Amino acid sequence: MLIYIVAIFLIGSGIYGILTARHLICTIACLSVAQSGTYLILLGIGFVRGAAPPIATPAIPAAAVDPIVQALTLTDVVVSAAVTALLLSIAVEIFKRTGTLDPERLAAAE
Repeated sequence: MLIYIVAIFLIGSGIYGILTARHLICTIACLSVAQSGTYLILLGIGFVRGAAPPIATPAIPAAAVDPIVQALTLTDVVVSAAVTALLLSIAVEIFKRTGTLDPERLAAAE
């Protein structure tokens, strides 16, 4: 239960930061914080107390952890890293072209 509370806190903090950020880099960092909450949700869904790892052995365990949830969590981490890298590269290009990363000044420059 605690893992879901922490996940909701991370997602909420990230969304709040996205809505109130005054700098594009801070917005990207807050998006990463919100995405970290999704890792916890996925891991909380897949957690089974007392379960064995999903390893193929001759002795079949009574309960095993679902490997699909673990694979989804790893995929989420990779996608998050790719999105963050893409957004940071876009922020660098915006700064090169406009000289600012303040969203209000960027909106006024259009």
